[in-house]
Amino acid sequence: MKQVIVVNQALGLPPGKMAAQVAHAAVGAFLAARREVQVAWLEAGMPKVVVQCGSEADLLSLLARAQGAGLAAMLVRDAGRTVVQAGTATCVGIGPGRTQDIDPITGDLDLAP
Repeated sequence: MKQVIVVNQALGLPPGKMAAQVAHAAVGAFLAARREVQVAWLEAGMPKVVVQCGSEADLLSLLARAQGAGLAAMLVRDAGRTVVQAGTATCVGIGPGRTQDIDPITGDLDLAP
C-alpha cells in the first residue's frame, strides 16, 4: 500500500507552497478512496512518496491513467491567492492503493526535490 503525490515542477513552487499543495492532494486522494483501502493504508503506516513531472499536461495524463486503473486520485488546482494564478494545476494525488497498481503509473518519475 502507498500513496503517490506528483508535483508539477514546471511551476517552480517555493517549498512552503509545494508542501501545502502536496497536503491538499494527499488528503483529497485519501478521501476519494474506498473505506477498506483507507483502513489498509492507515494500518500500513500511511506510506507515501512525492515525485515530480514536467507539466500540467503530464499531471492530467497521470490523473487519467490512475482513474482508468480504478485508483483514487485528485487533481489540485490552486485558488490563486499567492504564488500562481487561480486554476493552475499544481499536483495530483494518487492512491492510497496497492503498490503494484500505482507503480506502473508513477514508478518512472523522479523524486521531488
